[in-house]
Amino acid sequence: MTTDNRTIKLACIDSEALPLFSKSTDGRTRGGYEPEAAALVMSRLAGGSADIEWVMVPWEEMIPAVRRGDADAVWCGQGITPERAAQVDFTKPYAVFNETLIVRADDPARSPEQLAGYKIGAIAGSTNMKLAETFPGVELVSFGASDDVFSDMIEATRSGEIDGFVDDDVVMIPLGQEDPDFVEAFTVQTGNRWGIGVAPGNDALRQEIDRAIEDVIADGSLEAVWRKWMPLLDFPLVGEA
Repeated sequence: MTTDNRTIKLACIDSEALPLFSKSTDGRTRGGYEPEAAALVMSRLAGGSADIEWVMVPWEEMIPAVRRGDADAVWCGQGITPERAAQVDFTKPYAVFNETLIVRADDPARSPEQLAGYKIGAIAGSTNMKLAETFPGVELVSFGASDDVFSDMIEATRSGEIDGFVDDDVVMIPLGQEDPDFVEAFTVQTGNRWGIGVAPGNDALRQEIDRAIEDVIADGSLEAVWRKWMPLLDFPLVGEA
């Protein structure tokens, strides 16, 4: 296989959610763990490196974009769930995260049992929403139509439109520590494994990416990217190459 001028199109939202990814200033490039890990993995594909073209779409359009052929794969915080696996074929995991509830700094809630009557936000159709559905007595508020959904949930909590929201620990713990308006209520050890979703039946690309992920785990280069962006979290994939 030749990879001269080869480009892989990866679907993702364009949102400010460091350390995962920054909002793009040019519609093409971003910083953060996700784009740097993607560049590392794509540099190890069979036959040589492939360039990345980010296809920026709303959250609910990422998987449809792959199924239509507008993108080759989704690389954007996709926990491997049965519902998603029915629509795309997932690679091996390149990350594992837990889930956190953030509330305003003056809110005393520190467990799910203290949330009855709360309005709790999460991205529609996400593993975060699945977790929020288990909280007793809460009113669920779905987010997802905006291109910058993470910021929307932050501002909705800040303004009092909702009482808190669930997202992955990697973005929530820094928010709870660095923004005086918010606090981490609690983290649930869900161990969500994130993978890259390719079109159903595209076994050639999925297997290529699998081998590249194995390589970057085995030689420690993926762990180095992880520690650069997420020094507060232990690298979860030791021994999985």
